[in-house]
Amino acid sequence: MTVFFGALQLRTTLPKTVWILGLISLFMDMSSEFIHALLPVYLTTTLGLSVLAVGIVEGIAEATASIMKVFSGVISDRVRHRKPLLLAGYGLAALTKPVFPLAGSAFEVVGARFVDRIGKGIRGAPRDALVGDVTPPEQLNAAYGLRQSLDTVGAFAGPLLAMLILLFWSHDLRLVLWVAVIPALICVLLIVFGIRETPDPQVLKAKPRLHWDEIRHLPSAFGWLLGVTALVTLARMAEALLVLRAQENGLGLVWIPLVLVVFSAAYALSAYPAGLFGDRLGTRGLLLAGLGVLGLAQGLLAQAATVGVLFWGGIVLWGLHMGLTQGLLTAQVARLAPATLRGTSFGVFHLITGLMQLLAGIGFGWLWVQYSAATAFLTGMGLALAAMGLVWWRWGREAGAVS
Repeated sequence: MTVFFGALQLRTTLPKTVWILGLISLFMDMSSEFIHALLPVYLTTTLGLSVLAVGIVEGIAEATASIMKVFSGVISDRVRHRKPLLLAGYGLAALTKPVFPLAGSAFEVVGARFVDRIGKGIRGAPRDALVGDVTPPEQLNAAYGLRQSLDTVGAFAGPLLAMLILLFWSHDLRLVLWVAVIPALICVLLIVFGIRETPDPQVLKAKPRLHWDEIRHLPSAFGWLLGVTALVTLARMAEALLVLRAQENGLGLVWIPLVLVVFSAAYALSAYPAGLFGDRLGTRGLLLAGLGVLGLAQGLLAQAATVGVLFWGGIVLWGLHMGLTQGLLTAQVARLAPATLRGTSFGVFHLITGLMQLLAGIGFGWLWVQYSAATAFLTGMGLALAAMGLVWWRWGREAGAVS
């Protein structure tokens, strides 16, 4: 009971900026998932790309975003103002949304996808650093869990609305793509009128250079955190492949967005509670549980031959895994990073994540094409178990510290 009421107290005292950043993430993710819930199927059925090609496209797109996060993180540390980079990143992503319904070729669709990911790269590290800037250390897990939950509410709402539009408006895919423009514009307005920055005067004097030497000033525990993050990210394949698994198992076009609806609902419902209780109880056990859940999800999806109990159970558990792990890893970056290098630290963290996503996209796509979807999922299961071993060995037992 004490833990429960302590968690409620944390919920009521989180800074206003954290809530606004969460809403910004919600609307942009809603906009993006309108499109991304259907994009893998569009690329394979309409444009004729293979699963391997989709994996490569998704991996390169995410890697591009992650490389951009390094530069935007360092720049935000140097100028000590995050808002201009937030506006540039979210604004660029918003500008790509009308391209999808207007596109007349695969080149335009893939090009818009890459530009959208560049926008994500520009905004990601400054946004995460700003959460750390305004949040007391004892509330970091809760703050990042809240932002992640609101982000994932958008990921839930986008595919759900896309599915309803397809159902009631004669499978009008172009209409879905046009509706995606609206939440993107709301997101930009929230940044312009809702975000107020008050940089810490004590760190304004520090001017990190755009140079790899800055990474040497990060604590050694940060290196172990990157190792854990790399293995965890490698273990989970791109969400686009979950959509393609549903298609392979016979799910109709109208119901395809339901995969991301279920996934995102489980993610959204678990991320904030995981953050709250991570602040109270420590993160090691939650991370181990999250990786165990991922392994189980991959086992179920490997065995699922239809869109039945095994398949949907795997999707729910996959979302639960994300809720139990993603916010906690992000909060650990803010906890370990010096205030003057917080943006840089998030940039490096996201770079490692993006490179692993690229490797996972290519690797799992190749296994899928050369062998089977089951082989790809079982390989991911083995990597998830290896990540559990690394967390058990290196993650400190007290309050989520990395030893």
